[in-house]
Amino acid sequence: MTLSTDNPDIQPLLPRLAASDAGVRRIALMALADLGDPDSLPWLVQAVASDPSASVRAEAAALLEAWDEPEVVHALCVALTDAEPAVAQAAAHSLAQLKSHEAGRVLLPWAEHPVAFVRASALRALRELRLPESAAPALLALADTDPGIRREAVGILGWLRHAPALQAIALRLREDPDLEVRRAAAGALGFASTDDVQRALLAGLQDPAWAVREEAATTLGKVGDLGSATALTQALADEYWQVRLRAARALGRLKLHAAQPALITLLGHSISNLRKEAALALGELGDQAAMTALRGAAEDQDPEVRKAVRIALAQLQS
Repeated sequence: MTLSTDNPDIQPLLPRLAASDAGVRRIALMALADLGDPDSLPWLVQAVASDPSASVRAEAAALLEAWDEPEVVHALCVALTDAEPAVAQAAAHSLAQLKSHEAGRVLLPWAEHPVAFVRASALRALRELRLPESAAPALLALADTDPGIRREAVGILGWLRHAPALQAIALRLREDPDLEVRRAAAGALGFASTDDVQRALLAGLQDPAWAVREEAATTLGKVGDLGSATALTQALADEYWQVRLRAARALGRLKLHAAQPALITLLGHSISNLRKEAALALGELGDQAAMTALRGAAEDQDPEVRKAVRIALAQLQS
């Protein structure tokens, strides 16, 4: 990229861009970015690559977040390797704002960089782009020794709805030692319903980490079937109310009628969010046998619960 010195908007900034004071250069870069002129990009790219001040390099990396030009993306990828963490973090943040597939193709090789932070940052940026070509490096990254990278890889494959990865993601849910990877895997399986997915999600309902159980219950609400009824009903008694809430929601979405007695019991729970979800689920089930219990909850002390009861009663009466 060629530095523009004849642009009349940039010319007044040139002395400050060359100043010995890092603070002056930093303010000049901000003024340059405010122009919104493509001619300013070479100056920002130069600053992120070679300014002697880490604060200036970090500012330049942050200011480049609105640009998807290949030269800019490459400069930000290089900045991920900067020795100063503030610069690398600013570059990672800007890369995560990319919007174009063209920019994603520049990112692809960096998803296999030897430095874990660089790999994770590249994968995180690729996830948002939903670039089909990112499936290949994401599949490789599922076996990475770094759990943050495995988590980003799962996210990419889930967002892409990449069917060939279903078995590998299910394996991450069942066996990954990192709970955040298992949680991400439970969420990523929501785009398909296969026997392997069902088995993995049901196993996820027994995970030692409540956050994984919560995510598994949520995803079963999207892709589950009648075979999920027993496990989800049992999850209504989970020691964590967050899991119980998601299980109640899933049972309603799937219209699993066997859970109705347990849902009616939840109408008397001390946690109002659970009472609300139980009421909504009973309305989804559509069984008028729940009318008496719902009418008994119509004067609940929580207005959100009363609203949920009204909605459920209206569904049963329609």
